[in-house]
Amino acid sequence: MGLSNRGFTQPSKIKKGLTLPRGLEDLSPLSLGILITFFFPRSKLLRRRRLTGKQQQEFGERFLLLLSKQSCFATIESQKTWLVEREKNLLMPRNPQMRSLVLDAKQMIYTNSIGKGRKKETGLGLTNTKDGNFGEWYSEVVTNGEMIEYYEISGCYILRPWTMSIWEIMQSYFDAEIKKMKIKTCYFPLFVSNTVLQKEKDHIEGFAPEVAWVTRSGDSDLEVPIAIRPTSETVMYPYFSKWIRGHRDLPLKLNQWCNVVRWEFSNPTPFIRSREFLWQEGHTAFATKEEADTEVLEILELYRRLYEEYLAVPVVKGKKSEMEKFAGGLYTTSVEAFIPNTGRGVQGATSHCLGQNFAKMFEINFEDEKGEKSMVWQNSWAYSTRTIGVMVMVHGDDKGLVLPPKVAAVQVIIVNVPFKEADTDKIKNACLETVKTLCDLGIRAEADLRENYSPGWKYSHWEMKGVPLRIEIGPRDVANNQVVVARRDNGEKVSVPMADLVKVKDLLDDVQQNMFNVAKQKRDACVEVIKTWDEFIKALGQKKLILAPWCDEEEVEKEVKTKTKGETGAAKTLCSPFDQPELPEGTLCFASGKPAKKWTYWGRSY
Repeated sequence: MGLSNRGFTQPSKIKKGLTLPRGLEDLSPLSLGILITFFFPRSKLLRRRRLTGKQQQEFGERFLLLLSKQSCFATIESQKTWLVEREKNLLMPRNPQMRSLVLDAKQMIYTNSIGKGRKKETGLGLTNTKDGNFGEWYSEVVTNGEMIEYYEISGCYILRPWTMSIWEIMQSYFDAEIKKMKIKTCYFPLFVSNTVLQKEKDHIEGFAPEVAWVTRSGDSDLEVPIAIRPTSETVMYPYFSKWIRGHRDLPLKLNQWCNVVRWEFSNPTPFIRSREFLWQEGHTAFATKEEADTEVLEILELYRRLYEEYLAVPVVKGKKSEMEKFAGGLYTTSVEAFIPNTGRGVQGATSHCLGQNFAKMFEINFEDEKGEKSMVWQNSWAYSTRTIGVMVMVHGDDKGLVLPPKVAAVQVIIVNVPFKEADTDKIKNACLETVKTLCDLGIRAEADLRENYSPGWKYSHWEMKGVPLRIEIGPRDVANNQVVVARRDNGEKVSVPMADLVKVKDLLDDVQQNMFNVAKQKRDACVEVIKTWDEFIKALGQKKLILAPWCDEEEVEKEVKTKTKGETGAAKTLCSPFDQPELPEGTLCFASGKPAKKWTYWGRSY
């Protein structure tokens, strides 16, 4: 049965010269038909029975006609209604290439067929809102904002230059700070043998489901499989044992910038949960526990500064529970962020005291000043590209990314606003002079002088990419020797004399501080202090960051996880904050009714 027998007219010839979104223009009608099978999964047309190859080809031709604004249905109005109904029920395919094509096709339908809404002017807006569909909104923001591209292997992503520039800025800050602490840079291999990996049983049991293995070389099976590092304790510590002999070899303080692979998981999310990610991992060894304890907190403070001073994201510093600590470690500290829209916590970065457990397993011993043999005390600490995902989730809005000035690759974008009778060369020169002045002031500034795009399109483009400030220069501004500065964080506009562009630095500082203040206000508004189980369940249902008195018993935490397990995940401890509120005598644990020992943050998490 052809499509014409299902209520569609026969397809006519495809319009020549039709401009399609990236990826679609190279597809045949048959390929497009297969795409539509994913694009409209709940369509009555596709629900009746599976389409044949010929029918898929016809459907692909129909889609091309639709994108070329030719009527494929009885009336234009029925076409719009049909599209809107199916857009609301859109199910995204798992295949990353198909997912990318679907997003492009969805954008084209909204721009060319519906002809109204946020995308009418430029075709650049998002089709999902942050409050309406957070997951799809986030996916659109990181792709349309040119941060990532989906890769053919699920859970792996291409980090585009816009992302890598943010990572490099964070890396420059952190690397300079740890070098002040006399921590040296190194690099260890990606591969680790099974023998070494199995040395620390508790450690490998914590990572076992995530370890990826190399089992073949060309056409031959390897005699012994080789693991790809999920973290580097077992890779590095056999050599710590070799390099450390006496107290003069201590402390040994190393850091490496590298990638790691953690394979087994579901629901991959760019930056937040990926099978391969970039990070730094520090590994240090000391003669005494006091030295190790001191460094744990020093590193944790650097992580707090990274989030709050650079990414403008408020975090809580605290200690992980025994159940949530690093596998094989003595104790774990962390900085915890919170996403108000989803009501989920995010472990932002961790600083672990490993104690002497790994030293015992790998025989990392030294001779102290008295000539006696002792084991070293060790730490490990890390932050990853997850930081970038947290920043996007906290600050992004329905126009796209909102980047804090300190980490933005472009802090100021200058857009020329020409008119038909205006001296366009004079406006362009003013733009270029403004770029030079700002760059001389140490500001990362660029000009967008492309003639094939309107000012409105450029505004939307750079808003999508999250540039903190936009400067508009038109003929009136040139005549008045001024520029108009628009803020990305709150949309406010102000005129600044060209002779006083140094004020732009103050504006950037104000944007940075305001972004942090707004994020902190939203986070604090989500904090719910509770004392009973009923209050806990209510707050959990309201997506709150819950602060509760707890008896600090592992069995109680397991019971809470079991009782709250559902489709959206179980609640667990996030951290016990170092800044503890007063705990009145006689306060009982919200879950067990036993005497409470501390206040702890609870919630669902990524």
